[in-house]
Amino acid sequence: MKLQLALDRLSHDECLDILAETSESIDWIEIGTGVIKEYGMSIVKEIRRTFPETPIVTDMKTCDAGKNEAAQAFQAGANITTVMAFASDQTISDMLNVALEHEGRVMVDLLGVTSKQRITQLQELGVDLVSLHFGKDMQQNGNITGDIFELVNGISGLEVAVAGGITLDSLPNILSYDPTTLIVGGGITKQNNRKLAAAQLKEAIQKYERSDSNSRS
Repeated sequence: MKLQLALDRLSHDECLDILAETSESIDWIEIGTGVIKEYGMSIVKEIRRTFPETPIVTDMKTCDAGKNEAAQAFQAGANITTVMAFASDQTISDMLNVALEHEGRVMVDLLGVTSKQRITQLQELGVDLVSLHFGKDMQQNGNITGDIFELVNGISGLEVAVAGGITLDSLPNILSYDPTTLIVGGGITKQNNRKLAAAQLKEAIQKYERSDSNSRS
Protein backbone atom coordinates (compact mmCIF):
# COMPACT_ATOMS: atom_id res chain seq x y z
CA MET A 1 0.00 0.00 0.00
CA LYS A 2 1.52 3.29 -1.14
CA LEU A 3 1.31 6.72 0.46
CA GLN A 4 0.79 9.42 -2.16
CA LEU A 5 1.32 13.01 -1.03
CA ALA A 6 -1.01 15.44 -2.79
CA LEU A 7 0.42 18.93 -3.21
CA ASP A 8 -2.43 21.32 -3.94
CA ARG A 9 -3.45 24.89 -3.13
CA LEU A 10 0.18 25.56 -2.23
CA SER A 11 2.86 27.94 -3.42
CA HIS A 12 5.94 26.82 -5.32
CA ASP A 13 8.14 27.17 -2.24
CA GLU A 14 5.65 25.39 0.01
CA CYS A 15 5.63 22.40 -2.36
CA LEU A 16 9.40 22.08 -2.29
CA ASP A 17 9.63 22.64 1.46
CA ILE A 18 6.98 20.02 2.22
CA LEU A 19 8.65 17.48 -0.04
CA ALA A 20 11.99 18.07 1.67
CA GLU A 21 10.36 17.45 5.05
CA THR A 22 8.34 14.36 4.11
CA SER A 23 10.32 12.59 1.38
CA GLU A 24 11.45 9.77 3.70
CA SER A 25 7.87 8.66 4.31
CA ILE A 26 6.05 9.12 1.00
CA ASP A 27 6.01 6.73 -1.94
CA TRP A 28 4.47 8.84 -4.70
CA ILE A 29 4.41 12.62 -5.22
CA GLU A 30 1.19 14.08 -6.61
CA ILE A 31 1.39 17.52 -8.15
CA GLY A 32 -2.17 18.73 -7.80
CA THR A 33 -4.38 20.36 -10.40
CA GLY A 34 -4.24 23.77 -8.75
CA VAL A 35 -0.45 23.74 -8.56
CA ILE A 36 -0.20 22.74 -12.23
CA LYS A 37 -2.60 25.51 -13.24
CA GLU A 38 -0.51 28.01 -11.30
CA TYR A 39 2.99 26.90 -12.33
CA GLY A 40 2.55 24.66 -15.37
CA MET A 41 4.98 21.95 -16.35
CA SER A 42 7.94 23.90 -14.95
CA ILE A 43 7.20 22.75 -11.40
CA VAL A 44 6.85 19.15 -12.59
CA LYS A 45 10.30 19.38 -14.18
CA GLU A 46 11.78 20.95 -11.06
CA ILE A 47 10.36 18.31 -8.74
CA ARG A 48 11.60 15.60 -11.08
CA ARG A 49 15.12 17.06 -10.93
CA THR A 50 14.97 17.39 -7.15
CA PHE A 51 13.49 13.94 -6.52
CA PRO A 52 14.73 11.85 -9.45
CA GLU A 53 13.78 8.46 -8.00
CA THR A 54 10.29 9.15 -6.63
CA PRO A 55 7.31 8.44 -8.90
CA ILE A 56 5.41 11.61 -9.81
CA VAL A 57 1.67 11.79 -10.45
CA THR A 58 0.45 14.84 -12.36
CA ASP A 59 -3.20 15.37 -11.47
CA MET A 60 -4.11 16.88 -14.84
CA LYS A 61 -7.77 15.81 -14.59
CA THR A 62 -7.76 15.64 -18.37
CA CYS A 63 -11.19 15.78 -20.03
CA ASP A 64 -10.19 16.27 -23.67
CA ALA A 65 -7.06 16.55 -25.85
CA GLY A 66 -5.69 13.50 -24.05
CA LYS A 67 -2.81 12.82 -26.40
CA ASN A 68 -1.37 16.32 -25.99
CA GLU A 69 -1.89 16.60 -22.23
CA ALA A 70 -0.44 13.16 -21.55
CA ALA A 71 2.62 13.97 -23.67
CA GLN A 72 3.12 17.23 -21.75
CA ALA A 73 3.02 15.42 -18.43
CA PHE A 74 5.33 12.54 -19.36
CA GLN A 75 7.84 14.75 -21.15
CA ALA A 76 8.03 16.91 -18.02
CA GLY A 77 8.96 13.88 -15.93
CA ALA A 78 5.68 12.43 -14.69
CA ASN A 79 5.30 8.68 -14.26
CA ILE A 80 1.52 8.79 -13.97
CA THR A 81 -1.06 11.30 -15.17
CA THR A 82 -4.81 11.49 -14.53
CA VAL A 83 -7.89 11.61 -16.71
CA MET A 84 -11.53 11.92 -15.72
CA ALA A 85 -13.66 8.80 -16.17
CA PHE A 86 -16.34 10.81 -17.97
CA ALA A 87 -13.87 11.73 -20.74
CA SER A 88 -14.50 10.06 -24.07
CA ASP A 89 -13.14 6.57 -24.69
CA GLN A 90 -10.96 8.04 -27.44
CA THR A 91 -9.39 10.52 -25.03
CA ILE A 92 -8.58 7.78 -22.53
CA SER A 93 -7.27 5.42 -25.24
CA ASP A 94 -5.03 8.17 -26.62
CA MET A 95 -3.59 8.76 -23.17
CA LEU A 96 -2.98 5.06 -22.60
CA ASN A 97 -1.09 4.88 -25.89
CA VAL A 98 1.07 7.89 -25.01
CA ALA A 99 1.73 6.40 -21.57
CA LEU A 100 2.92 3.19 -23.21
CA GLU A 101 5.38 5.16 -25.35
CA HIS A 102 6.82 6.82 -22.23
CA GLU A 103 6.67 3.74 -19.97
CA GLY A 104 4.16 5.63 -17.84
CA ARG A 105 0.68 4.98 -16.54
CA VAL A 106 -2.75 6.60 -16.58
CA MET A 107 -4.88 6.90 -13.46
CA VAL A 108 -8.59 7.33 -14.12
CA ASP A 109 -10.40 9.60 -11.66
CA LEU A 110 -13.83 8.14 -10.88
CA LEU A 111 -15.29 11.35 -9.48
CA GLY A 112 -18.95 11.48 -10.48
CA VAL A 113 -19.11 7.85 -11.68
CA THR A 114 -22.01 5.89 -10.17
CA SER A 115 -22.19 2.82 -12.40
CA LYS A 116 -19.98 -0.27 -12.42
CA GLN A 117 -20.70 -0.48 -16.13
CA ARG A 118 -18.31 2.43 -16.68
CA ILE A 119 -15.62 0.56 -14.73
CA THR A 120 -16.06 -2.41 -17.08
CA GLN A 121 -15.79 -0.12 -20.10
CA LEU A 122 -12.60 1.41 -18.73
CA GLN A 123 -11.04 -2.01 -18.20
CA GLU A 124 -11.90 -2.94 -21.77
CA LEU A 125 -9.89 0.10 -22.87
CA GLY A 126 -6.90 -1.18 -20.89
CA VAL A 127 -7.27 0.84 -17.69
CA ASP A 128 -5.77 -0.84 -14.63
CA LEU A 129 -5.39 2.11 -12.22
CA VAL A 130 -8.27 4.19 -10.87
CA SER A 131 -8.85 6.63 -8.05
CA LEU A 132 -11.91 6.83 -5.86
CA HIS A 133 -12.16 10.55 -5.39
CA PHE A 134 -14.21 12.02 -2.55
CA GLY A 135 -14.08 15.58 -3.84
CA LYS A 136 -13.13 18.71 -1.92
CA ASP A 137 -16.64 20.14 -2.14
CA MET A 138 -18.14 16.80 -1.11
CA GLN A 139 -15.98 16.82 2.03
CA GLN A 140 -17.96 19.76 3.38
CA ASN A 141 -20.81 17.34 4.04
CA GLY A 142 -18.81 14.59 5.73
CA ASN A 143 -15.92 12.16 5.46
CA ILE A 144 -15.25 9.17 3.24
CA THR A 145 -17.52 6.22 4.00
CA GLY A 146 -17.51 2.65 2.77
CA ASP A 147 -20.12 3.59 0.16
CA ILE A 148 -17.43 5.01 -2.10
CA PHE A 149 -15.76 1.59 -2.32
CA GLU A 150 -18.93 -0.10 -3.61
CA LEU A 151 -18.07 1.14 -7.09
CA VAL A 152 -15.07 -1.20 -7.32
CA ASN A 153 -16.18 -3.93 -4.94
CA GLY A 154 -15.87 -7.34 -6.56
CA ILE A 155 -13.97 -6.06 -9.60
CA SER A 156 -10.59 -7.71 -10.13
CA GLY A 157 -7.56 -6.47 -12.03
CA LEU A 158 -7.66 -2.89 -10.79
CA GLU A 159 -5.29 -0.95 -8.61
CA VAL A 160 -7.39 1.42 -6.55
CA ALA A 161 -6.24 4.70 -5.04
CA VAL A 162 -8.49 6.64 -2.68
CA ALA A 163 -8.48 10.36 -1.97
CA GLY A 164 -10.54 12.77 0.05
CA GLY A 165 -9.72 14.33 3.38
CA ILE A 166 -7.75 11.35 4.72
CA THR A 167 -6.16 11.94 8.12
CA LEU A 168 -4.53 9.78 10.77
CA ASP A 169 -7.89 9.64 12.57
CA SER A 170 -9.91 8.54 9.54
CA LEU A 171 -7.25 6.15 8.25
CA PRO A 172 -8.23 2.96 10.16
CA ASN A 173 -11.68 2.81 8.53
CA ILE A 174 -10.22 3.31 5.06
CA LEU A 175 -7.45 0.74 5.52
CA SER A 176 -10.01 -1.98 6.03
CA TYR A 177 -10.98 -1.70 2.35
CA ASP A 178 -7.38 -2.43 1.25
CA PRO A 179 -6.83 0.28 -1.36
CA THR A 180 -3.50 0.03 -3.16
CA THR A 181 -2.72 3.73 -2.71
CA LEU A 182 -3.76 6.30 -0.11
CA ILE A 183 -3.74 9.87 -1.38
CA VAL A 184 -3.24 12.37 1.45
CA GLY A 185 -3.17 16.13 1.14
CA GLY A 186 -4.11 18.32 4.08
CA GLY A 187 -3.63 15.40 6.47
CA ILE A 188 0.07 16.13 5.92
CA THR A 189 0.41 19.55 4.32
CA LYS A 190 -1.78 21.40 6.83
CA GLN A 191 -0.20 19.87 9.94
CA ASN A 192 2.16 21.82 12.20
CA ASN A 193 4.75 19.05 12.01
CA ARG A 194 4.46 17.73 8.47
CA LYS A 195 7.41 15.38 8.75
CA LEU A 196 5.84 13.72 11.79
CA ALA A 197 2.40 13.56 10.18
CA ALA A 198 3.78 11.77 7.12
CA ALA A 199 5.80 9.39 9.28
CA GLN A 200 2.78 8.55 11.45
CA LEU A 201 0.62 7.82 8.41
CA LYS A 202 3.31 5.62 6.90
CA GLU A 203 3.77 3.73 10.16
CA ALA A 204 -0.01 3.22 10.46
CA ILE A 205 -0.08 1.74 6.97
CA GLN A 206 2.86 -0.57 7.70
CA LYS A 207 1.35 -1.64 11.01
CA TYR A 208 -1.93 -2.51 9.28
CA GLU A 209 -0.10 -4.50 6.60
CA ARG A 210 1.88 -6.44 9.20
CA SER A 211 -1.30 -7.22 11.10
CA ASP A 212 -3.14 -8.21 7.93
CA SER A 213 -0.27 -10.44 6.84
CA ASN A 214 -0.19 -12.20 10.22
CA SER A 215 -3.93 -12.78 10.18
CA ARG A 216 -3.71 -14.47 6.78
CA SER A 217 -0.76 -16.70 7.65
